[in-house]
Amino acid sequence: MAKRIEVSGLHAYYGGTLAIEDISMTIEPRSVTAFIGPSGCGKSTFLRTLNRMHEVIPGARVEGKVLLDDDDLYGPSVDPVAVRRTVGMVFQRPNPFPTMSIYDNVAAGLKLNGVRGKSRLDDIVEEALRDANLWNEVNDRLDKPGAGLSGGQQQRLCIARAIAVQPQVLLMDEPCSALDPISTLAIEDLIAKLKNQFTIVIVTHNMQQAARVSDRTAFFNIAGTGKPGKLIEIDDTSKIFTKPEVQATEDYITGRFG
Repeated sequence: MAKRIEVSGLHAYYGGTLAIEDISMTIEPRSVTAFIGPSGCGKSTFLRTLNRMHEVIPGARVEGKVLLDDDDLYGPSVDPVAVRRTVGMVFQRPNPFPTMSIYDNVAAGLKLNGVRGKSRLDDIVEEALRDANLWNEVNDRLDKPGAGLSGGQQQRLCIARAIAVQPQVLLMDEPCSALDPISTLAIEDLIAKLKNQFTIVIVTHNMQQAARVSDRTAFFNIAGTGKPGKLIEIDDTSKIFTKPEVQATEDYITGRFG
């Protein structure tokens, strides 16, 4: 079941450098939340704190709380690997495992999680590919390399791989930035469909995309060079794009930023 995320007083560091400061927000289940803002304002850093990928970087650390329903993802007894199973991620550029077939790309996480039996794997792989709107395009070549697909198909394959293990949250870091308009539309249609099952958080530099796909939008900004990123405003997407509370949000959305 999709779960609610509660973030309070979150700071993220790279070594001694404070990258994002005092972020607090609620992300509702079965919804799409978009993060927008200029480059360098900490959107992707914050996204990675939601599944503990930030700390994979040497010297990186987090202060504050991230609750998935009532579970503290940074609790002392919590296994980061288990967090990443629950909170899946799709990256900016499609990254199918290059030496693996389409089938094995989707099945990889399942096998790591102990799923056994060809019949069961077959069923879950097919379901994930169907959910990713890819099954009809690849069902006759599942043994072919995933890297041989087009860019848009590769990204949908990566989404299928992420959702096959049934996470409760799906994070997407600019999932369409490397794709053509037709592939972008396919991913956006897919996001609209997947939010019925998952809590989705997407980072995007495309204002139109944020307006099209998200239920709520969060605007991040920086106060100046070398300053940490901050959450300026979060609200229903329709309000952010028509009547934001903060002038900086309106300036960014209308192109007057900077």
